[in-house]
Amino acid sequence: MGAFEYTAIDPGGKQLKGVVEGDTPRQVRQLLRERELLPLSVAEVAEKESTRQQSFSLRRSMSAADLSLITRQMATLVQSSMPLEEALLAIGEQSESPRVKSIVLGTRSKVMEGHSLADGLADFPKAFPELYRATVAAGEQSGHLDAVLNRLADYTESRQELRQKVSNAMIYPAVLTVLALGIVSLMLVYVVPKVVGVFSNTGQDLPQLTQWLILSSDFLRNNWGILLILIGAAIWGGRRLLRQAAYRRRWDQALLKLPVVGKIVRGFNTARFTRTFSILSGSGVPVLEALRISGEVITNVPMRESVETAAERIREGGAIGKSLGAGGYFPPLCVHLISSGEASGELETMLERAAVNQEREMDGLIAALLGILEPALIVGMGVVVLIIVMAILLPIFELNQLVR
Repeated sequence: MGAFEYTAIDPGGKQLKGVVEGDTPRQVRQLLRERELLPLSVAEVAEKESTRQQSFSLRRSMSAADLSLITRQMATLVQSSMPLEEALLAIGEQSESPRVKSIVLGTRSKVMEGHSLADGLADFPKAFPELYRATVAAGEQSGHLDAVLNRLADYTESRQELRQKVSNAMIYPAVLTVLALGIVSLMLVYVVPKVVGVFSNTGQDLPQLTQWLILSSDFLRNNWGILLILIGAAIWGGRRLLRQAAYRRRWDQALLKLPVVGKIVRGFNTARFTRTFSILSGSGVPVLEALRISGEVITNVPMRESVETAAERIREGGAIGKSLGAGGYFPPLCVHLISSGEASGELETMLERAAVNQEREMDGLIAALLGILEPALIVGMGVVVLIIVMAILLPIFELNQLVR
């Protein structure tokens, strides 16, 4: 029995969409007719999701919050000795998102056909990343799926909390920056020309600052459309260039060399790598496979290549800590913790400790940067407004002196 997405019309002429289980599309259409619904389209969930992933779409297959929630629900139900297919059915019925419901029920249909949970998740690679599927497969093979799901739930929840923390911290600076740019642009486009125009008609020589302000205002009013096009073209061109491996590597290498940005990039990627490596090694995934998957969560190209080089050295018999430290991209404390865990047989614990240390350090660094950024934005906006006001007031002062 499989899961099918349908689009149908009820007796009132209203279009409905949903998910229903059945053996064939023909049987599903018959079930819909028995419910007094006129089926318009019926498609198997896995096939329809595959089509969505191959086509362009602004919607993500499954958000990080949805993945975190269903993982925790699955871990709780499996740990309570509920059969896996019943747990998936309960999660699917509980979900309020039609997309998530169809994915979960599609996975359930695969499990009911006799496949493993990892095979069912593999039909939806955009929703369940390789890290997730490899960990579930290791849990099923070892017979400890409940413990592995609990570990995955902790991991996905921590990732979601970190992402939400960063996004929430950036809301205020982003809003303040947009407001500052908007206010300054409005002053230059509408306020400055009307005020300064009065002094231009007097025929007197205007101060240099006022002349610069007039030129800036005229340029912005006459060329704002071209500026928007140039900014959009620059963003589009930059993104196209970063899709090319050579330019992306140079960009990421340059980021690592910047004083503060480099530390943040290195710290975040190290935290993601060590936490992913910890959960995979603790779930029974082979070290080389765990290294390969953990390296893929690193967004910085030179650091990812360093992990690939380290994997080659480990395959030839090298130590994990020394192999990772040879590239020089991972912090020394992280390398020492990994070497210590490797020597003592507590690699998972030390990887977890390294991840916690890096995350704590990044939290403190971001909090400090935001603490500096917010007043800096306010001061910067104040300086720009002060310059505009001074450019307007200087001709008035000179005019008063002439009158005297």
